[in-house]
Amino acid sequence: MAKRDYYEVLGVSKDADDAELKKAYRRLAMKHHPDRNPDNAVSEEKFKEAKEAFEILGDSNKRAAYDRFGHDGVSNSASGGGGAGFGGGDFNDIFGDVFGDIFGGGGRGRGRPRGGADLQYNLELTLEESVAGLEKNLKIPTQVNCGECSGSGAKPGTKPVTCDTCKGMGQVRMQQGFFSVQQTCPTCRGNGEKISDPCTKCRGAGRVQEQKTLSVKIPPGVDTGDRIRLSGEGEAGEKNAPAGDLYVAVQVKKHEIFERNDDDLLCTVPIDIITASLGGELEVPTLDGRVNLKIPAGTQTEKIFRMRGKGVKPVRNSTAGDLLCRIQIEVPVNLTAEQKALFEQLRETLAGKKGDKHTPRHSGWLDGVKRFFG
Repeated sequence: MAKRDYYEVLGVSKDADDAELKKAYRRLAMKHHPDRNPDNAVSEEKFKEAKEAFEILGDSNKRAAYDRFGHDGVSNSASGGGGAGFGGGDFNDIFGDVFGDIFGGGGRGRGRPRGGADLQYNLELTLEESVAGLEKNLKIPTQVNCGECSGSGAKPGTKPVTCDTCKGMGQVRMQQGFFSVQQTCPTCRGNGEKISDPCTKCRGAGRVQEQKTLSVKIPPGVDTGDRIRLSGEGEAGEKNAPAGDLYVAVQVKKHEIFERNDDDLLCTVPIDIITASLGGELEVPTLDGRVNLKIPAGTQTEKIFRMRGKGVKPVRNSTAGDLLCRIQIEVPVNLTAEQKALFEQLRETLAGKKGDKHTPRHSGWLDGVKRFFG
């Protein structure tokens, strides 16, 4: 069976540069690799075909011979394998780059110690605390640098030594059949160093579990869902790598009187039917103390009175919100005989042709019902 044109195999033009050839080969190799297509003879054949085409076109001398004489000009090289590409670089180096991430590789050179993890502390506050702000001492269980070895993991007076397996590179290359795979060094786990005499306190980890106490300033006006970031106060990193951050997540407890809505406070104020009818004045609470609220005659239930500036001053704004007093009219219960008689007299005086002026909403509702039933 005649061989296909190598440029056609890789899907590139004859004037493709080295970068285009390498990109095309990687795409095909990833798609048809035998480990991704087990027992697939078609993919295996296409994988070998792409490998052969790349070996020839990736070498400037072989590519020139192929361009001039076709397959006959490179028949020995194509069958012999192991060609050099891109200026003499080992084909296995390129192949390792392609599949390193699949088989646990992921780049060359010594692995960097991992930075510390971020931590979150859930802080519950009262409404008064969240509005006024305060300073809190928090006890945080976390990983900190070992004081005995200063985070190195090695016993004081000693230091880590270069890993014998990877020679300090953090990566090892393993030959698997006809291709090479680059992997993280199993001995040093990518650090390039190993500890022959570990610290007795942290056992070579460089970190120990401790509970540290932090003083945190909570700004006035915080609300549920707000987070305060403390840079570098999270978990310590491996081998003195940067520590993570600590996030203090605020949760405000439910208040028995006030309900917060952004910068406003909502307060339900129950009043008796007499005050609602005749008007009056009563004291209502605010976060700054008590204030007088005037109730005009004829006040209806659910009426809201706004008290400017008696709400919450938010974290990022100097203007405080308002206090919204929602009226809830309370109907009297457990009436005596005398009180019932008085209410009966009141009902009689409110009844009649002009009764609708005393209860306009009720009268309007009745009219609507009559129209509904036709």
